Amino acid sequence: MTGVDISPTALDRAARHAAEAQVADRTAWERHELGRTFPAGSYDLVGALYLQSPAGLDQQGVLRSAAAAVAERGTLLIVLHAGWPSWQTRPPFEAVFPTLDGVLEELALPEREWTVETRETVRRRSVSPEGLDGHRDDHVWRLRRN
Repeated sequence: MTGVDISPTALDRAARHAAEAQVADRTAWERHELGRTFPAGSYDLVGALYLQSPAGLDQQGVLRSAAAAVAERGTLLIVLHAGWPSWQTRPPFEAVFPTLDGVLEELALPEREWTVETRETVRRRSVSPEGLDGHRDDHVWRLRRN
């Protein structure tokens, strides 16, 4: 397994958790600024999670790289925010909240090569920094490469 994040802190935490779970010998951790660098290789499972960022991340470029890295019969799991949290009155930065149809069109994934296995939007509780209770909707999409 290869885990990727831009944050050294997140990678250190993940490595500690892997050691505690006694799977450290089966894991590798790589720091990448997705959109600029991407892990080499082909994988059975590629996860692209929460790509909305104030840093101006190239969502479509990252998703293209992620799809290209999925091995035959592998899975691409995409989890993206569907919009701002219910308590957010003013967007703190410009963000793109794509639909699955829009992502599929943009990536131009051949239908004969990919099957959409999961297409859902999940609502979860979300609390503001000031403690306001609310919710946030997230898209969960699972695609399998045939």
